[in-house]
Amino acid sequence: MSEQIKHECGIAKIRLRKPLQYYIDKYGSATYAISKLYIMMQKQANRGQDGVGVANIKIGVDPGTRYISRYRTISQQPITNIFGKISKKFEKAQKKEGYNPKDAKWLKDNMGFTGEVWLGHLRYGTHGKNSIENCHPFLRQNNWRSRNLVMAGNFNMTNVDELFDLLLKLGQHPKEKTDTVTVMEKIGHFMDEENQRIFEKYKKKKNNTEITEIIESEMNIQRVLKRSFKDFDGGYAMVGMLGHGASFVVRDPNGIRPAFKYIDDEVIVVASEKQAIKAAFNVNYSDISEVEPGHALIVHKDGEWDEVPIMKKRELKACSFERIYFSKGTDPDIYRERKELGKLLIPQILKAVNFDLKNTVFSYIPNTAEISFLGMMQGVDEYLLRKRKDIIIDGKPHIDDVEELLSFQPRVEKLVIKDAKLRTFIASDESRDQLVASVYDTTYEVIKKKVDTIVVVDDSIVRGTTLEKSILKMLDLLEPKKIVIVSSAPQIRYPDCYGIDMSKMKEFVAFRAMLLLLEEKYGKGHKELEKAYEMAATNIDNKDQTNYIKALYDQFTDDEISAKITEIVRPKGMKAELEVVYQTVENLHKACPDNSGDWYFTGNYPTPGGHRVVNKAFMNFYEGKEGRAY
Repeated sequence: MSEQIKHECGIAKIRLRKPLQYYIDKYGSATYAISKLYIMMQKQANRGQDGVGVANIKIGVDPGTRYISRYRTISQQPITNIFGKISKKFEKAQKKEGYNPKDAKWLKDNMGFTGEVWLGHLRYGTHGKNSIENCHPFLRQNNWRSRNLVMAGNFNMTNVDELFDLLLKLGQHPKEKTDTVTVMEKIGHFMDEENQRIFEKYKKKKNNTEITEIIESEMNIQRVLKRSFKDFDGGYAMVGMLGHGASFVVRDPNGIRPAFKYIDDEVIVVASEKQAIKAAFNVNYSDISEVEPGHALIVHKDGEWDEVPIMKKRELKACSFERIYFSKGTDPDIYRERKELGKLLIPQILKAVNFDLKNTVFSYIPNTAEISFLGMMQGVDEYLLRKRKDIIIDGKPHIDDVEELLSFQPRVEKLVIKDAKLRTFIASDESRDQLVASVYDTTYEVIKKKVDTIVVVDDSIVRGTTLEKSILKMLDLLEPKKIVIVSSAPQIRYPDCYGIDMSKMKEFVAFRAMLLLLEEKYGKGHKELEKAYEMAATNIDNKDQTNYIKALYDQFTDDEISAKITEIVRPKGMKAELEVVYQTVENLHKACPDNSGDWYFTGNYPTPGGHRVVNKAFMNFYEGKEGRAY
């Protein structure tokens, strides 16, 4: 994507189902799980580079032995850094008396990160400071093993204020008002209650040491999670580990955030992307399945597991941006879908170039748009095949030279190249704009001046600033007749509140285009925005789940908004013609039928909190406030 969008986050979980000694004997080392987790996290590095955390829990060690290990870092190359620190643990252990790398008991008694339950997290911070305190996993500590909680997740909650107030009603005094803290403390509260319930049941029948073991075997984690999650509104895939070795993964009831699992006799594995599991364990894609929306995958202390409902499952609205951009394209399903996104754009592209393929050069903005570009070129080839069939086999009239048509090949060039070594670090706007323009480079002397049309495919056009300040200026220097910028995603009109860094409405070029169209239609000083603001403010509790901004967009066609976007992103002094083409929502759903979450394009939010957030975001814009709406 030429305009980076940040996304939170990535999860990786491994539960060894057999004692550590088993893996030492079979695989020759106690680092079996560490190496697998490292691969899983490297394969998901695209999901978060602001910070990384790893936590590990040992099962069955003696009292007085540290059984929870955790490292977090915000350093450069955080994955390499954190696994380097874990590796040093093993190096230092070699100097200890009695060191035996083949003895699981000695390793668990004498060093950290030798347990059976593993959790890794990759963070992209959409809001707030990028400090180590913001890095997952978070830890809630207690001297009772079953009251310890380690948590990480890929989530955003839309109702943090409501959840915070619920904690106050429970008698808590939270240290922060963030979704991470409120989620962990709410689960922790009901986990404490479950511990106490079992303790009260047995306190007159057993001694406390015996009760501790009973609690760990009888704890009803499904009950804890049902009580904890009933008030949550958002998109989430959360992972929790309890100190005694049980663990869980919970996915939101709309399936907004992704979570995949693989289970065999040796391991239970969960990750945000299938490709990470495939790469680490070399299993068939058919053996990897989704964690069911609204369900919890619970792994008990003994390694047995259940996947149980904890919330009523709602309409599946998995995030379509996962398919367009965030998840790795090496997943075969995502690869096919991205190619289809490119192919479905062909009718719009042919119209934009006036069907003059002879004088059209196709390219893409590196690197994630390459798969959509391949699909687009496949669509061009299929169009040419149909045209040849019409002329040669069906004998339809034509004006083309048959021999030239048979030998014709579409022109493809790599025109836009990003220099990853350059960083836009200069603070002043004028100097920074100049540096932004230098981040990209182009290939000269391949365009026929004043004759060729350039078609460039991008994943998505969100703000339009990179186009205006860099890419279009650069392409215009090639002196083409026309430049067509093609987005494989539809127009982004509304904020996301479930984990993507798109929260301020005024930043969307589609929103700015709509505002200009309203001015043209009603004149300056019109009352349309005021009407929408009054409706949003009056109904901020949003019992009817109405997005009051949709009525503003509905006054214009998609083509009208695209044309206005073209005007907005056109740099001053640009000589070539310009047209911006967007994917349609209808074709998005054709290409990605199983990921129908499209609220950033349509305004159709899958949760009540989503509709409240979009109205609040508009109110913030109208009032000139900079803060996020959730």
